Amino acid sequence: MKSLMIASDIHGSAVYCKKLLECFEKSGAEKLLLLGDILYHGPRNGLCEGYDPKAVADMLNEYASGIICIKGNCDSEVDQMVLGFPIMSETAVILNDGIAALAIHGHKNMDSLPLGGISAVFSGHTHVPDNTVKNGVVYANPGSVSIPKEGSPKGFILWEGRTLNWTSLSGDWYDSREIG
Repeated sequence: MKSLMIASDIHGSAVYCKKLLECFEKSGAEKLLLLGDILYHGPRNGLCEGYDPKAVADMLNEYASGIICIKGNCDSEVDQMVLGFPIMSETAVILNDGIAALAIHGHKNMDSLPLGGISAVFSGHTHVPDNTVKNGVVYANPGSVSIPKEGSPKGFILWEGRTLNWTSLSGDWYDSREIG
């Protein structure tokens, strides 16, 4: 893989799912890694703009062969019944350009993760972008596609080679980090 788009927390917004997929098309990324909370808005969130889980499922199913997905705390077996790609795994190891990254949703304790050989941990859940390094491991959170928090933009991360670029849905890069 030469490039990967990483996004999280769509929460059933057809409006922002469509914008994300438009960005995916423009980016030329080979795969889309979704870090959970795809269809349901969750009990702590109000309905987001354009809330239409069925439309989100239909849109994402058109890209099923290019999607890698992690289960979020708002995802369920019922959601899996309407999605054409697996969403029930709580973790994935992604290998890109010789760099290994662990993908999780982020709602469980991350202090006990087995990180041997891992250069980055991608997680969502908080709806707040993160770009920190602890013990040589990059912790990267793209924020939320539809319900960002703490004044952060709606956005994603684009991983190309050894570079992570945090990008808003309007196409503006606002942070970056080298990994590996």
